[in-house]
Amino acid sequence: MAKKIPIGPFHPILEEPEFFELHVEGERVVKIDQTIGWSHRGIELLSEHKTWDQVPFLVERICGICSCSHPYAYVKAVEDLCQVEVPLRAQFIRCIAAELERLHSHLLWTGLAGHFLGYNTVFMWTWKFREPLLDVLEAVTGNRNHYAVMRPGGVRRDLPAEEIPNILKLLDRLEKENDLLTKAIVDDPVIHARTKGVGVFDKANCRLYGALGPTARSAGYDIDARRDHPMDAYDKVSFKVILCEHGDVFDKAVVRQLENFESIKIIRQCLSLISDTKAGDICAEIREVPPGEGLGMYEAPRGEVLHYVRSNGGNMPIRHKVRAPSFNNILTNNVSVPGNTVSDAGLITAAVDPCYSCTERVGVVDCRSGGRRVLTEADIVRLSHERTEEIRRRLAAEAGRE
Repeated sequence: MAKKIPIGPFHPILEEPEFFELHVEGERVVKIDQTIGWSHRGIELLSEHKTWDQVPFLVERICGICSCSHPYAYVKAVEDLCQVEVPLRAQFIRCIAAELERLHSHLLWTGLAGHFLGYNTVFMWTWKFREPLLDVLEAVTGNRNHYAVMRPGGVRRDLPAEEIPNILKLLDRLEKENDLLTKAIVDDPVIHARTKGVGVFDKANCRLYGALGPTARSAGYDIDARRDHPMDAYDKVSFKVILCEHGDVFDKAVVRQLENFESIKIIRQCLSLISDTKAGDICAEIREVPPGEGLGMYEAPRGEVLHYVRSNGGNMPIRHKVRAPSFNNILTNNVSVPGNTVSDAGLITAAVDPCYSCTERVGVVDCRSGGRRVLTEADIVRLSHERTEEIRRRLAAEAGRE
């Protein structure tokens, strides 16, 4: 009979709270149950109380690692609604900032993967390589994180010409360091033993589960929003969509490492092309947002992120819906974890680079009737008060028994 092993919601291997229950027979996992809902922050509701220009500051805090990707998808949704053309210089700046973030995100994942494997040399190398990259992000956007560069119609900050040589110098250095890191991963027999054939998620399941980003591309599923739905400057530069075929933890690592080279290539092309644009021409004016709907997307480091907005002609969205890539990718654990050992389960769940706070949302399903409803703000407050009172009574009762 299968036994159950709980992981989380608070556990050293989880960077955010989430609850996994492993059903095991001996050391082998036969099933995994996943429970979300531990860090819901009500971003969509908060957005409906912010002006159109304030929302980017809010949504970049959905995820610290994707703090360019969420605002990118949001401003594209507003621009879709307003039918506005973004100046060419702003398009290049957006792509530069976004690809710098992709490099930062992939390197962070590689470092954490090394840490999970007990390969702390990779962890320390990667953290050393990331640091100058964060300095360049600060030079380009003004911030090492939460970049505050995106705004509807363009960007908030121009790219100073004197920063371009520094960025190119970093790219040259980072390319060599990424090559060293990639070879260390690809050639190391210990990494092969721990990751090859582990957590396999095949191409057939990619469409079934709606897998996105490196999770899908590691299985050979050819999908990338930057190429499939060209936006801003992405149709003005050339890059390759990296594909592997096995869909295991090893291929997920390889895809990210090789995508770093493509990001470097994209940034170099944007820096070359931006010199032909007019300095200071970085934002189209949006006087008012008309009634209607808009949809924006971007290929975040973890995969395609979608933002939907609806307007009644006022100065705030009346509905803002966010679909982060982890919402799809976390479900792939239902396939990739069973059949593997307990010691590999944590590595497999981390291999999709999950962002649980990106994913959280609240709803109610009645298991008896099958009926569903969305919780209102008042419902959430009421449930919170009831839960607090329940805990208070239980603690008081326990204190009375002592």
